[in-house]
Formats: sequence, C-alpha cells, structure tokens
Amino acid sequence: MYLSKEVKAEIFKKHGGDAKNTGSTEGQIALFTYRIEHLSQHLKKNRKDFNTERSLVKLVGKRRSLLDYLIKTDIVRYREIIKELGIRK
Repeated sequence: MYLSKEVKAEIFKKHGGDAKNTGSTEGQIALFTYRIEHLSQHLKKNRKDFNTERSLVKLVGKRRSLLDYLIKTDIVRYREIIKELGIRK
C-alpha cells in the first residue's frame, strides 16, 4: 500500500508538529497533497480510470477548503505550508 502508517506518521510529524497530531490543518493539507500526487501519477498511466479521477477532484476540493480556512485564520501559516509543499507555482 502506498500510504502506510509510517508514511502517515512521518507526514504529520513533519508538517503537523507531532506524529499523533492528525487533526492539524497543515498535516491534513500535506497528507492530501501526498495523495493527490499519487493519484495524478496513477491517472497518467490509466487515463480511463474515471473513479480515480473523481476521487482526485474530491481530494483537491477538500484541500482547497482547508487552504481557504487557513488563509482566513492565519495567513503566515498559509504562506509557510504553500512554500513547503510547492502547491503554487
């Protein structure tokens, strides 16, 4: 499986402050970004996998809503997470 417990814990430790802090906004955004990148690579190989495409669009929407929340509450944290993950080009 591409997303094991160790990978999740590492993502949350790096972006959420602690491996057990799974509710942090930055950690969730980082996790969604990791999953979005994985699904994007899958769709490059399997163009007709429409269920995966739908899942990808839903994930992007969830990440967008979390980013909108973060920009409203703390613009500094928003800018840091965008820079770390390289979401904006």
